[in-house]
Amino acid sequence: MRGNQSWITELILLGFQLSAEMEVLLFWVFSLLYVFSLMANGMILGLIYLDPRLHTPMYFFLSHLAIIDISYASSILPSMLENLVKHKKTISFVSCFIQMNLSFTFAITECMILVVMSYDRFVAICHPLQYTAIMNWRVCTVLAVISWACGLSVAIVNLILFLRLPFCGPQEVNHFYCEILSVLKLACADTKTNEIFLFAGGLFVLVGPLSLIIISYMRILWAILKIQSKEGGKKAFSTCSSHLCVVGLYFGIAMVIYLVPDKSQRQEQLKILTLFYSLFNPLLNPLIYSLRNDQVKGAFYRALQKKRTM
Repeated sequence: MRGNQSWITELILLGFQLSAEMEVLLFWVFSLLYVFSLMANGMILGLIYLDPRLHTPMYFFLSHLAIIDISYASSILPSMLENLVKHKKTISFVSCFIQMNLSFTFAITECMILVVMSYDRFVAICHPLQYTAIMNWRVCTVLAVISWACGLSVAIVNLILFLRLPFCGPQEVNHFYCEILSVLKLACADTKTNEIFLFAGGLFVLVGPLSLIIISYMRILWAILKIQSKEGGKKAFSTCSSHLCVVGLYFGIAMVIYLVPDKSQRQEQLKILTLFYSLFNPLLNPLIYSLRNDQVKGAFYRALQKKRTM
């Protein structure tokens, strides 16, 4: 920071310009969705931990996805819910930077985990005989650590680039949380380096991983078409289609938000997309995997039966 004139102690989150009655209604609706998201992801984590049949690489990575979804939603939604019922929607400058970098870290880590999950499905379907040898627990642990390390390292670089900027006003963030691009607009200095980094980072964590996922699923689709057993092909396709639903929602929205230029004319639409991204995506992930996955449903029924017999 460059002296006292660069330090803003408090920011105002404009959010959505709505009536007080509508904000109270949205507070209760979003609160319920947030609680459901925590419960759904918590259920996935509990089932994976308690059921030995789910102690496989696929569900190991799914447990990381659930942790990321809980963390990502919790880094954004509590402050948003608080601001919906507050007259003055403020956040401290330090809290804003913490929120911005936490959400950035979890978002990038989720991209990496989705790539790893696609690789796991590729090995399971295209190289089933070598699956246990290739996807051993050491490899799974290394892939998970690399995913988290990527998210953390990119966020640290982003933090360093932000801290070099002076923020001397205005104090209004045109968003419902401290979203990176919206906070960047408050800097009273040249932000070209930050913008280049964010665009390059978007290519690295969105276009690159999505390309790898598409390649994996093209290979998987080719392998499924060669499966002579209809039951085997159906099972393989069902498992992969769940992952594709998550990938489509996650990467599609993220690329529209961070890679499509000329965002100034559609700020309100981007807010809605970001709201879906942060509120509904963490809720949809466990629902997609549980509703379309026989093993997860089987583990849930076994847990219920075990509880009834106790």
